[in-house]
Amino acid sequence: MTEAPMSDGVRRVAAKLAEFGHPHDVVMLPVTGRTAADAAAALGVELGQIAKSIVFRRLSDDGAVLVVTSGDQRVDEKKVAALVGDIGGADADFVKASTGFSIGGVSPVAHTAPPVVLVDRELFRFAEIWAAAGHPHAVFPLSPGELVALTGAPVEDVTQA
Repeated sequence: MTEAPMSDGVRRVAAKLAEFGHPHDVVMLPVTGRTAADAAAALGVELGQIAKSIVFRRLSDDGAVLVVTSGDQRVDEKKVAALVGDIGGADADFVKASTGFSIGGVSPVAHTAPPVVLVDRELFRFAEIWAAAGHPHAVFPLSPGELVALTGAPVEDVTQA
């Protein structure tokens, strides 16, 4: 971890990773990782190695649905809806209120309220992936298997063909 002050979100993620005995620290990027392309460029990895977090609003209960997919993929909302029920878009206020994180820094773990989480199978193309850690400048490395273990989420086909 760098010596820069950490946001509450980054502290929550770091604490959750420590609780799980995750072997890697949160990395603070010198530039924003707000988009998958930004994060991949900053880390010098393939776009697909970025585990991007996409939040939807489930219409039946106004709950958050978090899809963690590969940075080079697009989520197929019909596939997600078939798994969790009808969904709609989530604006920045909804994302912050329902996960505790701002768009661009939504971590797959340490939410203020637990969302429904789905992990995209496309992430398993890579041995190492990078996920947001609670802030647009914060990320952490892990394997797809570690992502599933940390989130308890099912692995699904949720991307466009």
